[in-house]
Amino acid sequence: MTGQVLERETFGHLFAELNKMGFTLIGPTVRDKTIVYDELHSVDELPIGWTDEQDGGSYRLRRRDDEALFGYVVGSQSWKKYLFPPRSVLFEIGKVGDALTFSEPERSSQPRAFIGVRACELAAIKIQDQVFLGSGHVDRTYQHNREEIFTVAVNCAVAGGTCFCVSMETGPECNAGYDLVVTEVIDEGIHEFVIEAGSDAGQKVLAALPGRPAVDEDQAHVAAIVADTAAHMGRTLNTSSVREVLYAGRESTHWDDVAEVCLACTNCTLVCPTCFCSTTEDVASLDGSTATRSRRWDSCFSLEFSALHGSPVRSSTKARYRQWMTHKLAGWQDQFGSSGCVGCGRCITWCPVGIDITKTTAAIRADSEVLG
Repeated sequence: MTGQVLERETFGHLFAELNKMGFTLIGPTVRDKTIVYDELHSVDELPIGWTDEQDGGSYRLRRRDDEALFGYVVGSQSWKKYLFPPRSVLFEIGKVGDALTFSEPERSSQPRAFIGVRACELAAIKIQDQVFLGSGHVDRTYQHNREEIFTVAVNCAVAGGTCFCVSMETGPECNAGYDLVVTEVIDEGIHEFVIEAGSDAGQKVLAALPGRPAVDEDQAHVAAIVADTAAHMGRTLNTSSVREVLYAGRESTHWDDVAEVCLACTNCTLVCPTCFCSTTEDVASLDGSTATRSRRWDSCFSLEFSALHGSPVRSSTKARYRQWMTHKLAGWQDQFGSSGCVGCGRCITWCPVGIDITKTTAAIRADSEVLG
């Protein structure tokens, strides 16, 4: 499909066209000194001129020396909050006389456009599609939220300090799973956007935009930006035989080293775009006439998560951290046929003590090589 190039002054036409088609726009904006995802009404609400500095246990926004719209990486939130919400009502119970009635809540039918989805996030959505839609049981809440999503992806022009998507083969270039993909080009007085379609719906939107056709020089700009980003990853993770390494390293002493500093705060699982642990809660009205059962996010780091007959299966922080990481990089492959990690680096950035999944994996690998 042929791409188009929009100037900075006309980029807002993309928002206008999506609005005209009835989409509610969801995208990145600055709030509370971080990048969050929320409803957008204009291009001016994007994080214009902002970038982020990320390291283990550290996140800071700072001003860029230009007015880039997508010159940052990712914040603590992921698109999971819209597809697999932190809390959702599963069903409601009422009383009519002596009879009980059960009903599902009304769900919004408003189509949504996700703006600024990165390659690692596309990979995360694909993984959760497999979990909730492709594993033999369809999750109706996720299925409903997944419908009528128009995805505007963005090729990363900057690598974060904790990014390792190249290691996980999930980025920084968007290759599938989008309707449109945008590459922002800022160079020597040029500020424009190379936009390509990845679906018929995307092609229809692209055809309505007031841009010029992309030429070979534009595609060369895109390739150069992606290559430069790939060359500046903040982290790397050796994925060679990582499943076997982690299974063999079950008794590595490095798990104890991690457990000494881990707070079991659950931050890593809450910011992860693929973690899907949940629990259910029942709440009844004071007069007993109505009740609801809701699902909310939970974490394998919670002591109660693995409790059976009143006692936790994994009583130590060491066991819970090992479970999380081994499942993410090894057991996930057995369960779903892929890694559960997309290399976004959020778990490193938002860990209060800076525990680093890439360093932990390297240490377990080193122990395995010594013992092997």
